[in-house]
Amino acid sequence: MDANANSNAQKAEELKVKANDAFKANKFAQAIELYSQAIELNSSNAVYWANRAFAHTKLEEYGSAVQDATKAIEIDPRYSKGYYRRGAAYLAMGKFKEALKDFQQVKKICPNDPDATRKLKECEKAVQKIRFEEAISVGDVEKCSVADSIDYHIIEVEQQYAGPRIDGEEITLDFVKAMLDEFKKQKCIHKRYAYQIVLKTLELFRLMPSLVDVNVPTGSCITVCGDVHGQYFDLLNIFELNGLPSEENPYLFNGDFVDRGSFSVEVILTLFAFKCLYPNAMYLARGNHESKSMNKIYGFEGEVRSKLGEKFVELFAEVFCWLPLAHVINNKVFIVHGGLFSVDGVKLSDIRSIDRFCEPPEEGLMCELLWSDPQPQLGRGPSKRGVALSFGADVTKKFLLENNLDLVVRSHEVKDEGYEIEHDGKLITVFSAPNYCDQMGNKGAFIRFTAPELKPDIVTFSAVPHPDVKPMAYANNFLRMFQ
Repeated sequence: MDANANSNAQKAEELKVKANDAFKANKFAQAIELYSQAIELNSSNAVYWANRAFAHTKLEEYGSAVQDATKAIEIDPRYSKGYYRRGAAYLAMGKFKEALKDFQQVKKICPNDPDATRKLKECEKAVQKIRFEEAISVGDVEKCSVADSIDYHIIEVEQQYAGPRIDGEEITLDFVKAMLDEFKKQKCIHKRYAYQIVLKTLELFRLMPSLVDVNVPTGSCITVCGDVHGQYFDLLNIFELNGLPSEENPYLFNGDFVDRGSFSVEVILTLFAFKCLYPNAMYLARGNHESKSMNKIYGFEGEVRSKLGEKFVELFAEVFCWLPLAHVINNKVFIVHGGLFSVDGVKLSDIRSIDRFCEPPEEGLMCELLWSDPQPQLGRGPSKRGVALSFGADVTKKFLLENNLDLVVRSHEVKDEGYEIEHDGKLITVFSAPNYCDQMGNKGAFIRFTAPELKPDIVTFSAVPHPDVKPMAYANNFLRMFQ
């Protein structure tokens, strides 16, 4: 090795040490940058690629993690961590069969490693379960509505039930406030009332188009929130800072209400209850986590099963399919969970006409609305998540111009300050789950828009304490191994 190469290798090692320190401090974006610098100096070290893959996984950039881990494997086919990191990324994407192949390879390379043996067995069990579920699943054509099979009126409320009650058909503000207090004490409401809230919300969603027009009168304001991800106590803090939802104080929650955080049932019942109370002042959009595959992996399914029972798992899956996909405020501000499209020329009428009642597809407009991300470069590029795409400022500008809009607001990505303004000020990301997963240290944010100008007034806030229940507490044990 010549002196220059030796010097580069030494500098690369120093950068790797700094990157490892950043990773330990949960500064994952900084870690990725430092690993990238190390790779520029010495691209033939499999460890740098595998470590960067792990950091990408922490930022939910699973597509990039798979690419980096694959590169590590190409450099050293006997490097077990390369297969391990790629398997973990596949697992996070719900690609269990691909994950299984990588964990089998880890076991082959490390036959006496008890940890590798245990994880392989758990992975095999998970794949077997999925195959069994696929084998017994009924085709969409034959499926009946779960909601139509439920009559909450016949569910008896036991006399000893001490929680809040709904008298008759009307959900009142007094009931909702009592429910919020009950949730604070880590108690749940009676199943009858949970059914009543969810079924009433479903009726409202069924009447809505895939793209909802929101009208904010002159002098009035609407608050737009990003991902909440089951962080109930941070949701309460938003209401503390900005007031409870009401006809005079409308909200739009932009998807990813559930998963990751372990108070997702409390979050979804709260948002749905306010939707029932104020149908024209609580707007809810679908995120990529309002789907069966994500809920199975990231905890919501397990939490629902634990707190409300199996029937609610099917019911929420059905209701999520009726969630609108996007909103437009006063024909000016386009609000969507993920982002824009792989083709030019998409009109609002195209979004309005999407037949949304399905699990999110792996491509097409609906997939891109839920999954896409902005990128700093112009044009379009592959998604760091491995789903949909990344799009540049020129794509944003053209979409706004063609649809006579002023601004895109989206969510979907954790941001250190709770928000980020990109694409020449034409795109804002807002994320409302502070200290995401109890480890990211980020702020949360929400945006207030006052008509007629609709200039974004961004408010940031920090995380508040919550009961000692860890994120992903209800996820499959196997899936938690890799978090």
